Amino acid sequence: MRPYPLTWLYVPGDRPETVTKALVAGADVVVVDLEDAVAPDRKRYAREATAERLSDPQPVPVHVRVNALDGPLAAADLAALAPLPGVCGLRLPKVTSPAQITRVARRAARTEGGVAPPLYALLESALGIERAHAIATAHPSLRGIALGEADLRADLGVRHDRGLDWSRSRVVVAARAAALPPPSQSVHPDTRDLEGLRTSCAHGRALGFLGRAAVHPRQLPVIERAFLPTAEEIEQAETILKAAEAYQGAQALADGTFIDAAVVTQAHRTLSLAQRA
Repeated sequence: MRPYPLTWLYVPGDRPETVTKALVAGADVVVVDLEDAVAPDRKRYAREATAERLSDPQPVPVHVRVNALDGPLAAADLAALAPLPGVCGLRLPKVTSPAQITRVARRAARTEGGVAPPLYALLESALGIERAHAIATAHPSLRGIALGEADLRADLGVRHDRGLDWSRSRVVVAARAAALPPPSQSVHPDTRDLEGLRTSCAHGRALGFLGRAAVHPRQLPVIERAFLPTAEEIEQAETILKAAEAYQGAQALADGTFIDAAVVTQAHRTLSLAQRA
């Protein structure tokens, strides 16, 4: 996986032909969904089709979103999919407690006494948000947390998008405090509203998110452009690092920009993201 994955493309697990197309759509990570995108009477088929597809390594990293952890299907999902060489991560929906993470890590261990594939917790309720840091630090196999905004919006009764900003910031802070990567933004549901997607990504980037989930390939280039540094940001970062190299201490640039260790760290991060492999 790229050190800074920016695009996570969701695709229904009961549509193998769509999974095949998704693998060459240009996403950094493809997420095969066994949960919300699959009708109840097709859950078993989705699991079997996904297991068949992921029995071998894939051309891009593939994660699988399993069914609800407190439901009857998750155990079978984990048993069938966790050991497969084509599975690079498991996305866990509607997580509300650290205990759920530790149970999944134990069940998903690929060998007796071994380790689980990387786990990613989706926080989709008020309780999940309140326990964000505890969940983020629950187990070494947990590699990331993110929001599931549709369910969270319904749980909170939020009518305006900005009503989720506190929860978004909570997850960003929890991830950082747990030494996890910055979370990716939740899906923008209108696949044709690319301008709205662009605006929403800019807002998410300002809050500290890095990258975003998508449900259609047309969303991918918009997301990538939104989260990569602009030419102006790259130029500013290079100027900061050049000045810091010339003088080891706090200083002000000619344009009035104050430089200290924190500003230098941010400049390094900007150039690293700009040069991602």
